[in-house]
Amino acid sequence: MEAFITADQFERVYGLLRQERKIHTKEREVIRRFLEAVFWIDRSGAQWRFLPAEYGGWNSVYKRFARRDDLGVWGRLFAGVADDPDLQAVMIDATVVRAHACAAGAPQKGAARRRRPSGGRAAASAPSSMCWSTPSATP
Repeated sequence: MEAFITADQFERVYGLLRQERKIHTKEREVIRRFLEAVFWIDRSGAQWRFLPAEYGGWNSVYKRFARRDDLGVWGRLFAGVADDPDLQAVMIDATVVRAHACAAGAPQKGAARRRRPSGGRAAASAPSSMCWSTPSATP
């Protein structure tokens, strides 16, 4: 099992979790394995059902995660560790910075088939957006 947090970091988080009234924190190794499972899901971006068996049953881990979310434990935990951010692994989520292919200069589909009128021909024709009763600016 890969360790995502150091022993010092776990001690700090474990101390914060022990202050929570509605969660069971007697078994340190169970708590550590649960936190490692949550960090694995967070870092991998995988669905819960793809959680490796070494972290426990995926459904049990998810239910424990969801219960703690409903109790507001995660928000209080994040607030408790916010004063000491770990900037070792900072990344940008690429799903929010995607651009359409045409924004990157990709050719448009069917661009070779469509022909636009040349500048001379377009300048000689009457404006198409004007009403017929409106006098034209060109004689």
